[in-house]
Amino acid sequence: MPAISASLRRARALLGTFVEVDIADAQGADAENAAEAAFSAVVDVHRLMSFHDPDSDVSRLNREASRYAVMVHPWTYAVLQTALDMSRDSDGAFDIGVAGVRPPSAGASSQASGAIELLADHHVRFHHAGLRIDLGGIAKGFAVDCAIAALRGRGVRAAMVNAGGDLAVLGAGARVVHIRDPRAPDRLLCEVEVSNGALASSARRFDPFRSADTTDTAVVDPATGRPAQRVHGATVRAPTCMIADALTKIVMISGEGTAALLTRFQASAMLVAAGGDILTTSDWQGDLQHAA
Repeated sequence: MPAISASLRRARALLGTFVEVDIADAQGADAENAAEAAFSAVVDVHRLMSFHDPDSDVSRLNREASRYAVMVHPWTYAVLQTALDMSRDSDGAFDIGVAGVRPPSAGASSQASGAIELLADHHVRFHHAGLRIDLGGIAKGFAVDCAIAALRGRGVRAAMVNAGGDLAVLGAGARVVHIRDPRAPDRLLCEVEVSNGALASSARRFDPFRSADTTDTAVVDPATGRPAQRVHGATVRAPTCMIADALTKIVMISGEGTAALLTRFQASAMLVAAGGDILTTSDWQGDLQHAA
């Protein structure tokens, strides 16, 4: 019979980053088994939604969905549905169309989302042969949510799953999360306590092994096809990591104009504008370490 452990911390290289499962309270449950289930859920999401794996749902859609309806896994269908909702609600700022291979438009990426039809029984159809999608802007958050669900389903009462800064906390016990300053990643900008919720960040890219300087963000503004310029970095807390993950991209592109959308999704945010101002929504709860 496997040993019963009340707490456990494990990390694995997944999703292009390190995924950490930190179980704080598994009293009466098998923590090792629960952690394995959490990692398995992350692997399943990657297998389904990888842009590069030729056997993934995303690759099959990109190859075949413009010719006929393609059946996908319910998880992929659910992520697509949320992505399309996000695209519509953000006036196209959130876009799963791959730059350079979207349907021709006058800069309105919502036409890419408009070319995707979700049909009954988890079937999906593209209405433009040139459309290609990438769920990278939302699938990592969904994977974290699935890992949390796996832990909960195996009796874990308190845990955190962190996938390179996209994280979710299970249980009422608060976890302190440190947020780097996107202008100087070696400096702490904010401390946030998270419980029974999720947090995600997007920012300018930073490679500590090469340089202390940051480079352009990987978040692309669909209206220009270029890296987002209005915001250096954004952190969003929301009920689920999938929502937080997607909203960070919208905040990076739209800045202060995202306030109404954040309210709609019961989310709060902190951002560092390109001019250097640190802005927060009125319901943001975090201890700012540097105000300039």
